[in-house]
Amino acid sequence: MIEKKAEQSVETKFDVVAFLKQLTQRPGVYRMLNAAGTIIYVGKAKNLKRRVSSYFKQMHGELKTAAMVAQVARVEVTVTDTESEAFILENTLIKRHKPKYNILFRDDKSYPYIYVSTDKAFPALSYHRGAKRRKGDYFGPFPNASAVHQTLQTLQKIFKVRQCAESVFNHRSRPCLQYQIKRCSAPCIEGFISQESYQEEVDLTLLFLQGKRFDVVEALAQKMETASQALEFEAAAQYRDKISALRAIQSQHLINQPGSKDMDVIVTAEQANQVCVCLMMYRGGNLWGSEHFYPKIEAQADSNAILEAFLTQHYQVYPVPAEVLLPIKLLDHDYLEAWLKEKRDASVRLKQPVQQTAKSLMALANTNALTGLKQHLTQKATQRDRVLALQEVLALETPPNHIECFDISHTQGQLTMASCVVFYDGIPSTQAYRKFNIEGITGGDDCAAMNQVLMRRYKRLKEAQKEGGGTFPNLIVVDGGKGQLNQAIAVLKTLELDHIPLVSVAKGEGRKAGLEILFTPHNMQGIDLESDHIALHLINYIRDEAHRFAITSHRAKRTKAQTHSSLESIEGIGPKTRKNVLVHFGGLHQVKDASVSELTKVKGLSANKAQRIYDFFHGAI
Repeated sequence: MIEKKAEQSVETKFDVVAFLKQLTQRPGVYRMLNAAGTIIYVGKAKNLKRRVSSYFKQMHGELKTAAMVAQVARVEVTVTDTESEAFILENTLIKRHKPKYNILFRDDKSYPYIYVSTDKAFPALSYHRGAKRRKGDYFGPFPNASAVHQTLQTLQKIFKVRQCAESVFNHRSRPCLQYQIKRCSAPCIEGFISQESYQEEVDLTLLFLQGKRFDVVEALAQKMETASQALEFEAAAQYRDKISALRAIQSQHLINQPGSKDMDVIVTAEQANQVCVCLMMYRGGNLWGSEHFYPKIEAQADSNAILEAFLTQHYQVYPVPAEVLLPIKLLDHDYLEAWLKEKRDASVRLKQPVQQTAKSLMALANTNALTGLKQHLTQKATQRDRVLALQEVLALETPPNHIECFDISHTQGQLTMASCVVFYDGIPSTQAYRKFNIEGITGGDDCAAMNQVLMRRYKRLKEAQKEGGGTFPNLIVVDGGKGQLNQAIAVLKTLELDHIPLVSVAKGEGRKAGLEILFTPHNMQGIDLESDHIALHLINYIRDEAHRFAITSHRAKRTKAQTHSSLESIEGIGPKTRKNVLVHFGGLHQVKDASVSELTKVKGLSANKAQRIYDFFHGAI
């Protein structure tokens, strides 16, 4: 059970000595807050007093750690019964508050699975991501969608199990192309394959996905022998081809021992103050793929701290394998292992490589981590070059590390939407994207729409900044020509924010990419860059992303409007009544043509409501 300890109250300065004197030695979680009351670090401890005291009773050689401690204005603690509870609470608080000095890993995506609809008479294979609500078997997780699709393609070549949707399967009258190219046995058409024979293929597929590929080969070998003895040489040849394909797949994997457990191999690599965590996922003894993570680290952290942070944050969300291979033994090895065992509800082992096979796996993971880190640093450097090139082109005092871009989308002046996309260091920050419904303007007036979205965006940011939140961009980009730029200039001047640099992107001749003209408040003649200029590449990337987001938001709004029934706009006509009216007449068009007397025949529709519906479509007298 977790109990909350009283917070240290301070009015002026944090009294460290007094706070440490009364601090408990039990396990728990501590939160460091700055003068503004913002949590800047969350940590767990087996002994709260000893751990928290270490921050204030020793000199910190690392400048970032010393800078963090210097900002601490208050410390709050939550005492727990066990360190396992502290692990869980620490992870929860880190995700909720995202403290500046914690090691943060992104986990805003879900891993994909292969789904087998084993509850059906003729099961199908399909790609799955999200909640597991459908009955059947799920295999995974796979590190990415590509790994799933590659596995599905492999299964199609070996086992003729269907991969079509149920709606397609239920309405086929003849075999599809997959049957013609020998990728499916056409269970949708009666007489092509018996349910018993099809189920044999499904069973072999399930064994394959469970990692029991040697069992599959053995079963196929027996079938080949039986077919050969029965002089069914064509069937025997088919089994032979399947066995060859399976052996070729097995030879591609580093380990392929029968009965191997599910295992994750996790390593770290560091270069140029950037850390890469590489996760390689083995299921049933076979490599299913790898994933790279680049955590946000403000303070100095060693491999032990990074790996502990990754384990607690990653496995809080994703499935835990039977074994996790790590390059070092963690300081909190026992507690982490116990926590993972509780999460998996089965035995879990945190291991270091001892045998040659494990060392080979670790070496492969290290190679992947270093390769991924080099690619990440190269990409990051390229983006930095683009940002600096844009600074030079626009003659900005500082690099535009924070850029916001706006675009307008509508359909013939209707359902106008505005998008705002945000880029940090030349990289999109999708969580900061915003969309705006534009109202009260003349349809199709993009300049008025731009005025409205900019006023709403920066008026709100200005108010938020007064309360200690919100940051303004180093550069504002608007999609359009001088008209949109003039609207942006007027808005920023009204809000007293005209110190923020502005640029508009006007489409070039024929609206072709690479021919865009850039306009700024100080250069209305236009900046015409070469099509291969890296600054123009960044501008185009940002503009295209704003356009994509605007179009996507607008289409969603348009789809919603198209599915909106006119009856919903009639006061006093609820969902049940609307349903009865539409069912009675068969459609909205028939409702519009109905008389009052015909409307009153609808079950539960009073004469007053019938008149109201009639007046809505025909006008009141």
